[in-house]
Amino acid sequence: MDDASKANRRPMPRRGGIRTSSETKLLDAAEDLFFVRGIAATPIDAVIERAGVSAATLYRGYESKEALLGAALARRQRQWIDTWDAAIARETSDAARLLAVFPAIEDVRRGPRGSRWCAFLGSAAEYAGTSEEVSEAVRADTLALRRRLTDLAVPLVGDAGAAELAERLLVVVTGALAMRLRESGAAASVTARAIAEVLVADAVGAAR
Repeated sequence: MDDASKANRRPMPRRGGIRTSSETKLLDAAEDLFFVRGIAATPIDAVIERAGVSAATLYRGYESKEALLGAALARRQRQWIDTWDAAIARETSDAARLLAVFPAIEDVRRGPRGSRWCAFLGSAAEYAGTSEEVSEAVRADTLALRRRLTDLAVPLVGDAGAAELAERLLVVVTGALAMRLRESGAAASVTARAIAEVLVADAVGAAR
């Protein structure tokens, strides 16, 4: 794993008074319910029941529903970086490594905890800046996307053009994720990648 990947990985905070096994059960339950049914539609009692733990156990680790959600998002972001790293590692050219974000998105969607929509965009929409835990998780994910796309763009267009190309690709990636609220399946990612390929080709041509 490169230095940028390590810097973008958010370590899971240690939770005083809660066992690792209980924490894992709670985070699994939170992901299964929050990111499939919706956050507002999921009462905290439903998470406790699915996790098979007591309310006291939950509140020893997380002081609120929002704190649990923030921890679930932090773990999901770590897993996303791992998936993206694996997709990058499969590619053999600079352009393919930059575009590997799109197959990585599909790998997540097909995974055991894939959801129809992006957990970060969905959480941001439901809370709209009212929860610091959620806002921080969304900021961290956005920063990771922007930094990693920029780093991957440098070999193709140089330092001068990398940030601009990364910003355009970030908009395309975000649009592809948002389209899942309209239509399920891989069609949005396929279209988004085609758009991204044009953007990359134009940027490479301009950099020559």
